[in-house]
Amino acid sequence: MKLVTASEMRELDRRTIQDLGVPSLVLMENAGRGTYQVIRREFPHLAGPVAVLAGRGNNGGDGFVVARYLANAGIPVMVFLLAARDQVQGDARVNFQILQGMGVEVAEVITEAHLNHLCQHLTQARLVVDALLGTGLNSPVRGLMAQTINRLNQLAVPRVSVDIPSGLSADTGKPLGVCVEAQVTVTYGFPKLGQILPPGRDLVGRLWLVDISIPPALAQALKTELAEVGEMRGLLPHRPRESHKGTYGHLVVVAGSEGKTGAAVLAAEGGLRTGAGLVTAAVPAGLNDILEVKLTEAMTLPLPEAQGVRALGAAASGPLKEFLAGKTAVALGPGLGTHPETQELVRALVRECPLPLVIDADGVNALAGHLEVLHHAPGPRILTPHPGEMARLLGVSPRDIQDRRLEVARETALAHGIYLILKGAQTVVAGPQGHVSVNPSGNPALASGGTGDVLTGLVGGYLAQRLSPWDAARLGVYLHGLAADYLVANFGPHGHAAGDLLQIFPELLAEFTQEHFPPTEEEACLRLVIS
Repeated sequence: MKLVTASEMRELDRRTIQDLGVPSLVLMENAGRGTYQVIRREFPHLAGPVAVLAGRGNNGGDGFVVARYLANAGIPVMVFLLAARDQVQGDARVNFQILQGMGVEVAEVITEAHLNHLCQHLTQARLVVDALLGTGLNSPVRGLMAQTINRLNQLAVPRVSVDIPSGLSADTGKPLGVCVEAQVTVTYGFPKLGQILPPGRDLVGRLWLVDISIPPALAQALKTELAEVGEMRGLLPHRPRESHKGTYGHLVVVAGSEGKTGAAVLAAEGGLRTGAGLVTAAVPAGLNDILEVKLTEAMTLPLPEAQGVRALGAAASGPLKEFLAGKTAVALGPGLGTHPETQELVRALVRECPLPLVIDADGVNALAGHLEVLHHAPGPRILTPHPGEMARLLGVSPRDIQDRRLEVARETALAHGIYLILKGAQTVVAGPQGHVSVNPSGNPALASGGTGDVLTGLVGGYLAQRLSPWDAARLGVYLHGLAADYLVANFGPHGHAAGDLLQIFPELLAEFTQEHFPPTEEEACLRLVIS
């Protein structure tokens, strides 16, 4: 599913209207009708009264259509217009005049006294429809509009936002001064970036998508998407009856140092849980006995250590390269440590290994100041930094990363010809051709040490099974987050550790392969995007 910015959505609207000849009034009618249908679905026992708060633009016009459908259904509705009547123009005015002809009560809210009257009415309302400001907003909300939104957020009445919560940036997901905190948002055509990125995701509530007759083909060239369950399910490797362990590849996990054997274990077991045929943990020789005990299904490869420490040394390069011949993928970095010899080994592997590599943690740290080794790598490279590691990699602050997550991921992947998994709330996957996928799954259960090592193993396992780097990254990230969602849904939000993701993974996959999981809601032109 494509994700769009405000300007991209305007262009899609324009092309639909001007190039295809779909009247703009038809788009507004479809939007308003779809919103009404969502309201009846979300609030099946709604009897009113309903207050529709409308601005003077097209967002208000959508609200006028919603008000008409409510009135036609016999539900008491009143419209509060935060503008003078003569300021309503274009398609919005057409629908405003229809409302007036029907006798629907409309009150202007242009003074403090009007606002006080509105707030008195809102205390009696059973539902508020927010149709004040749309996706074109690009400056802070001020004055009476800001006061109205603040007062609305203080009330206990449910709020349904038309297209986007008023005041929320459609591009960044950040409030422009102040924004409506919605329980339900009904958006049109395509989801907006700001509805998926934090904090916007929490401010939209349940996000519904309405088809308003904009052809999907018009958005085909757009390069930002939202990972969807149907597509992700289709990426799972097929397992024919006549297959064997060699069919599903051999993952080598280069990981571990003193105090960090758990990282190697979690990554190796993550690879196994994906269905990789064979997994070998390549570890410092002094830690091999520990790994032999902790790992049952995975094999181990003891390698030479750096002088005086239990961490991989420069002498590991030769035997490791020899061992990698004939293997299918490498996971590099979990718990490796930062010894200079280890870091040089990492850079040599990144520079010379022809296999697909997923690089995490200390593997990413070893590349800080040495990104040139990526430019001529003989095989695909997937980096999986969290914001702190990404900041070290680029020599900036974590805030610089968090403020521009999508842009930073896209720019870095393009500049260095790599695949990038920028972890965090709504993990971003970027590819070397400029494509970006935003992941909707996951929750704070992943805010625990070791969960990133599990992710590295999952992505490596799917690489070993010969999925493309783009598909392996997206599928691994999606299932990693979905496993956390599954844990919280079944056991609550507290008390989870990284290993729990691995324990429930077979059960999760069994349900994931069924068409009904995770539960989805859609009908005709309506679709629930975020629940």
